[in-house]
Amino acid sequence: MSRMTLQRILRRNPYLFTLGLLLVLLAINWMLQPNLFETRVLNGNFRTFVPLMILAVGQTFVVIGGGIDLSVGAILSMVTAILVTNLAPDTGPGGFLLIVGLGCLAGMAAGALNGFAVAILRLQPIVTTYATSFIFSGLALWVLPRPGGTVPKLLSQFYRRETPLGLPLGIYIALALVLAWWLLRSTRYGRYLFAVGGQPDAAYATGVPVNWIRFSTYVLSGLIAALAGVALSLGTSSGDPRIGDSFTLDSVVAVVLGGTRLSGGQGGVFGSILGVIVLGIIRNIISFANVPNWWQTLVDALIIVVALAAPGLVRLLRRNR
Repeated sequence: MSRMTLQRILRRNPYLFTLGLLLVLLAINWMLQPNLFETRVLNGNFRTFVPLMILAVGQTFVVIGGGIDLSVGAILSMVTAILVTNLAPDTGPGGFLLIVGLGCLAGMAAGALNGFAVAILRLQPIVTTYATSFIFSGLALWVLPRPGGTVPKLLSQFYRRETPLGLPLGIYIALALVLAWWLLRSTRYGRYLFAVGGQPDAAYATGVPVNWIRFSTYVLSGLIAALAGVALSLGTSSGDPRIGDSFTLDSVVAVVLGGTRLSGGQGGVFGSILGVIVLGIIRNIISFANVPNWWQTLVDALIIVVALAAPGLVRLLRRNR
């Protein structure tokens, strides 16, 4: 295989490196934890991965469109607070869906605020969403001043224990996310999304509604963050107004690790999901190897720094060559 062919394959499938890294990390994790592939352990791991998987999907939309959303963790916290303060132990499926709908509307409203500021007012995405994250965090604390609340026990147990056909429910959720992305990717909206993130001026010149596409990515991100909050609430059976604080950076790291370019126009949901699993396996390894937890923060920071520096390093090497 020629170098040009290999470069073309890697460019079209940026998640291949992440997939190879995942296989190596799984082997290391399996040596440290021999029961890693037992259904019970897999189910527990994927239940932990699912909220970040969903959140990373929303972040992927925004990043491909040329932006970034640093408020997703705060939106997740806000929706979690809304859910657990409105649910009761005897809430039925109908009432649960109604309250989930309320949480999704709140997430979409938060995303619309971000989208309006970024796409219409032309404010910097990183500064804007960092600022709005404090608004959403404040709303979460207002709704739920301290950790607590409840989720219907039957729904929570179904989410945590169900293993259809012997596979964790989280695997089916991941497959559904990939399928939804594949369907969306083949639509006009999907093509517009990549065009806006890659070459916004050229996209605008050809009639692509650039502002609307960017606005919609933030609304989608807010909606998906709300769904991540639902998954997290079902997994923990309670709520915490600050529970999403650590999820924002993790979502960015997962997206970058999955091959999505921070400058926009390249990437995909499949790579982001692999990135989430890689982060989860790294945490497992750190835990079972009795390594200090601060190593995880170091790994996250290094991934982002390398992602930001990589294009410049590549250009520098090419000039020197």
